[in-house]
Amino acid sequence: MNKRFANKKVVASALAAMTIAASQVALAARDHISIVGSSTVYPFTTTVAERFSRSTQFNTPVVESTGTGGGMKLFCAGVGENTPDITGASRRIKQSELDNCHKNGIDVVEVQVGFDGIAIANAKGAERLSLTRKDLYLALAKKVPNPDGSDTLVANPYKTWKDVNPTLPAQKIEVLGPPPTSGTRDAFAELVMEHGCETIPMIEKMSKDDKKVACQTLREDGAYIEAGENDNLIVNKLVADPAALGIFGFSYLDQNTDKIQGSLIEGQEPTFESIADHSYPVSRPLFIYVKKAHVGVVPGMKRFLAEFTSERAWGDDGYLADKGMIPMPAAKRQKVLAGVHKLTTLSNLAQK
Repeated sequence: MNKRFANKKVVASALAAMTIAASQVALAARDHISIVGSSTVYPFTTTVAERFSRSTQFNTPVVESTGTGGGMKLFCAGVGENTPDITGASRRIKQSELDNCHKNGIDVVEVQVGFDGIAIANAKGAERLSLTRKDLYLALAKKVPNPDGSDTLVANPYKTWKDVNPTLPAQKIEVLGPPPTSGTRDAFAELVMEHGCETIPMIEKMSKDDKKVACQTLREDGAYIEAGENDNLIVNKLVADPAALGIFGFSYLDQNTDKIQGSLIEGQEPTFESIADHSYPVSRPLFIYVKKAHVGVVPGMKRFLAEFTSERAWGDDGYLADKGMIPMPAAKRQKVLAGVHKLTTLSNLAQK
């Protein structure tokens, strides 16, 4: 090895060590855990934060709902006092996000905490819809197969649900949903839009990239309305507008059954039981991601992780189930817990 090059490597390593050491000193000065991320995971994280605060001498963690994508940007920005310790995600971290974390010197610990379903709901008292994922694709995609039967895509011409499917009501298509920064939006695109899209032969023949654009690009003509990261606001808007539908995590449906009702998807009602046994087709895993360098430095990190992964929290009869989170099987919980104890870091997305 060239001596000059070797000296540069030594200097770079020393500077990196000094940066980490300085960050750890600053972190030690921060007296609370900082958490960002998914609006779906937010109510679960805040519940754990409250329990943690009551049962320990540590300050209550500060939890912000930024959306999964927004949380990942903040989390992966670097190590130190001004960066979050934990981010919640309603989908798994993307490889590009993990690469960004690694580029910024962050060792990431992945913790799956449970399951959730995506509800497509409307106001209690309004007509309850029974939809397929193909119905939802045809109603919400920016471009759809030409109704004349030719193998072309055209700007979505459908104005009512009856236009999409003659068995549905002649009700204006108006769906309130999450923005692109939301993990719920990502999961909806994958679990609903793509699945419904791929039932159409002409789209199945497309290249992977063209298919993704055709399947996941949502309308911008007012039929799909980006309603922000606050799912409680969507619930309130549904109550005010019984003709509208809303897209959000099952926990928000579960906590507001006096106001809203879930649509049937492929004949299945979104319930705790149907999500747990996977008969409801629109379900997904929930995660928190932890910055390993902050554990043991930020006060209370180990205790907070212990609380989140305790049977009283995420177990079959835990308090998070009361909030609407669907517990993982016991064997899966034990496997995840072993990784938490070891602070096993994620090197690539091939890891399970």
